[in-house]
Amino acid sequence: MSAEEHKKPVFRELQADDNDPEITEISSLCFNCGKDGMTKLLLTKIPFYKEIILMSFECDHCGCKNNEVQSGEKIQEKGVLIRVSVTSPIDLNRQVIKSDYATVKIPEIEFEVPPQSKRGEITNIEGILSRCIAGLEQDQPVRKALDPESAEKIEAFIQVLIDTKKCEKPFTLIIDDPSGNSFVENLNAPHVDPALTITHFERNKEQNHLVGIYEEELKEIKEEEEGETDAALGDNVTPDTLADEVLHFGTNCPSCNAPCETNMKLTNIPFFKEVIIMATNCEACGHRTNEVKSGSGINEKGVKITLRITDPIDLSRDVLKSETCSLSIPELDFEVGAGTLGGKFTTLEGLLVAMKDQLTGQNPLMCGDSATLALKERMQEFNEKLENIISGKTFGCRIVLDDPAGNSYLQNVYAPEADPEMEIVYYQRTFEHNEELGLNDMKLEDYEENE
Repeated sequence: MSAEEHKKPVFRELQADDNDPEITEISSLCFNCGKDGMTKLLLTKIPFYKEIILMSFECDHCGCKNNEVQSGEKIQEKGVLIRVSVTSPIDLNRQVIKSDYATVKIPEIEFEVPPQSKRGEITNIEGILSRCIAGLEQDQPVRKALDPESAEKIEAFIQVLIDTKKCEKPFTLIIDDPSGNSFVENLNAPHVDPALTITHFERNKEQNHLVGIYEEELKEIKEEEEGETDAALGDNVTPDTLADEVLHFGTNCPSCNAPCETNMKLTNIPFFKEVIIMATNCEACGHRTNEVKSGSGINEKGVKITLRITDPIDLSRDVLKSETCSLSIPELDFEVGAGTLGGKFTTLEGLLVAMKDQLTGQNPLMCGDSATLALKERMQEFNEKLENIISGKTFGCRIVLDDPAGNSYLQNVYAPEADPEMEIVYYQRTFEHNEELGLNDMKLEDYEENE
C-alpha cells in the first residue's frame, strides 16, 4: 500500500461527481443455486449522520440479486439510556435516531422492541409507533385464519398502540442503547428539557457481546498496546523521564477512520494533579482533536466548581474539563451533560467556543434543514447571549463545572489564596453517580476467586 493510499479515509462521503468510488468485490456463495456469485462492498458516510456499508450481491448463474445496508458506525465508550415523558402530540414529533442495538420500551403498556429486530433508522416517536402497528397488522389476515385466538389478542394490542399514538394518556418512551449511538431531540434546545433524561452507563459482558466486543479480544488488544507502549518508552523509564517525553502511537481518525498518529504527554498542573494530554491530527481529512485523561484515577469525592465572571480576564483562566464533567450556565438555563465535549484542557474562553461550535456547526437537527423555525430562533437568541459572554460584553453570569469523578479543575488566579469569585464544593457521590462511573460493579476484595 502506497503512502497516498494509506492516508485515504476508510469511509468516504458520497458525491454526485465521484467517478472513482472504492468498491470492493468479493466472490461469495449464492444461497439460491449454490454456485459462486459476486458481492460488492462500498464503505461510505452520510453527511451529519454516520458511516454505512452498502452491500450488493448478484449471481450470474441464476440471476439472484440482493442488496443490504449495514451500519459502520463507531461503538461509543459508554452505552446510553434515554427516557422521554410523552404528554402531548408535540412530543410525538421529537426526532429520534435509533441504532441497530437499541431496545425501545413503553412500560405503561408493557411494550418492547428488542435490539436488532429492526434496522437503525431516523424517525420520530410517532413513526416508531406507526412502524410497530404496521408490523403487527401485516400478518393479521393469516393469523385470523390459522389462529383466531392469537389474532384477537394482537388486534386488541394494536388498538392499545393506536390509542397510545393518539397520546390520550401520558406515557414514557425508553431507548436503551449499549452502542451509545441513539438520540432523541431536545424540544427546549439549547435549554434543559425537563421531559428528557439521558444517562450514560458502562456496558456489561452481555451488552459488549451484543455490539460485537468480546473480552478476549479486548485483552489481546490491551496486551498489544502495552507491548507497543513499552517498546516506545524503552528501558529505564521513570516518572521523571516520562514527564519530559512525548509518546507517539498509531490510531484511527475519529472523523474519517483513516490511520493517523496520536501524541501523548504527561503534564503536571500546579495546585492540582498530573493529567495525560492526547492530541490527534489526521492528514487525510485535516481533522484535529485533543483529549485529557486524569493520571490519578477517580477521587474519593466529586467536585463542583462555580465561577462568577466579573472581568474579561476571567475568560483566560486555564480549565481542565474531564470526560465525566458536566457544564452549566444558570443565567442562560443551559446545561451540557458529561461526555458531550469529552476531556479538554484549554481556557474558559476556548471551552465556551468549543461548546458553541458543537451546538451550531455539528448538530444539523438544531441548525440544519430539519430544524423548525421556532428552534432556529431560540438557537439564534442563545448564540447571541453566549457570544456576549465569550466576547466579554456580559458579566455576572456563573460557569458551573460538576464532576462526580473529581478530576476537573479551574485555575485560581489568586493561588495559593482563596479566589473570591470562585466556589469549590466537594461532595459525596450518590448511587446514580457511582453507577455512571461503573463503581457499583467493581469488586475490590477477593476478585481473583471468580477468575
